[in-house]
Amino acid sequence: MLKKLLTPLKMGNTTLPNRVIMAPLTRSRAGQPGDIPNALNVAYYTQRASAGMIVTEATQVSRQGQGYALTPGIYTDAQEAGWKKVVQAVHAQYGHIALQLWHVGRISHSLLQENGEAPVAPSALIAKNSQCFVIQPDGTAANVPTEMPRALDTEELPGIVAQYRQAAVRGRRAGFDFLELHAANGYLLNQFLATNSNQRTDAYGGSLENRARLTLEALDAVIEEIGAKQVGVRLSPHFIGMDMADSEAEASALYLAKAFSERGIAYLHIAEPDWAGGPELTPVFRAQIRAAFNGVLIFCGGYTAEEADALMVQGTADAVAFGRPFIANADLVERFRLGAALNTPDRSTFYGGGAHGYTDYPTLDLQPA
Repeated sequence: MLKKLLTPLKMGNTTLPNRVIMAPLTRSRAGQPGDIPNALNVAYYTQRASAGMIVTEATQVSRQGQGYALTPGIYTDAQEAGWKKVVQAVHAQYGHIALQLWHVGRISHSLLQENGEAPVAPSALIAKNSQCFVIQPDGTAANVPTEMPRALDTEELPGIVAQYRQAAVRGRRAGFDFLELHAANGYLLNQFLATNSNQRTDAYGGSLENRARLTLEALDAVIEEIGAKQVGVRLSPHFIGMDMADSEAEASALYLAKAFSERGIAYLHIAEPDWAGGPELTPVFRAQIRAAFNGVLIFCGGYTAEEADALMVQGTADAVAFGRPFIANADLVERFRLGAALNTPDRSTFYGGGAHGYTDYPTLDLQPA
């Protein structure tokens, strides 16, 4: 018997109908040319509008911020218009939706960059054993190793913050309920936070406070545009994918959690390192995060409905995000409510393609007798 998972939740100034959050899921189906959300994307998100809140797939704040072909952006008028159609369709089903703001930093390739430029990063350190997804000059798609990035000059960093600010302006105009700053999973803000990827000697490197500076500057810019009560942040303590290693991962997360509380943001979204192979989060650290952050705390880490409910009953989490289950089960909330079996996701259709494996999974009312 689920006690809390399906109950309403006040987040910021919004009341969500349940605590089942759809995690951000890269699906590589943006319309081309232009990386524009299209009618198929509208259908996909609308199908999942019964989630307490949808967090969109990671959405690049600029061309420079792209690391994977066919992922959507939020830096052109056409992209903004495409997302507005998604939001309107989700709202028509009484759903709630957050836009995840993304800059990949060094997880990119010159084929994805304007004029074939090098990717950017806090330091000129390549992400070993990491790949990005590109369209090659002959038109074929391929996963290729990330390229050596160039280190961002100190004078360029206000421009990075401006990319997040402009994305927030567009996200607000598109009507999103929340904006989520992606500071996790080995991408640009995480690269600034981590001790191994940030070797800077200026005001953005060295101490924990310096390494956190860009994340907080970007966050403040987003808050100025939409208000703290409509903002969340995703962090991934102990994430080891994308050649990441942070010797101060927990201290960094706790420092930021307190800074987020001071700003009054709506939620903190913790991506657990289970799928990347990092160490599990300890009960002690979970309790520390809970104590440090005064907003809604969301965990995402391969939970079952029962495990998620238990995490809420014990007071550790306010909501739990589900990723792969939402790929194959647009009606996940109803399946949880009924204790129904879940469809199994088809991994071969996760990235790229059309409706198959995207909008054609059967729902409960369409199950064969």
